[in-house]
Amino acid sequence: MQVLEHEIKELIISALSLEDISADDIDAAAPLFGEGLGLDSIDALELGLALQKQYGVSLSADSEETRRHFGSVRALAAFVATSRA
Repeated sequence: MQVLEHEIKELIISALSLEDISADDIDAAAPLFGEGLGLDSIDALELGLALQKQYGVSLSADSEETRRHFGSVRALAAFVATSRA
């Protein structure tokens, strides 16, 4: 799971052009939105498209379940792992 978490961190940095941080700077358990990484709704759309392209997962546009998956890198990794299984 740690390998997948690292891949997702790299995907976040690449997809959102976050040049000031490295994968090691992102806490896998920290929130992606608000006080954590500070992403916004546009970032969520871009990240969702990148996840779909990279891992073939599909996310519904605006659901409670999707918000839960985007809670942290760890939550995204668990979602991707479950979706691929």
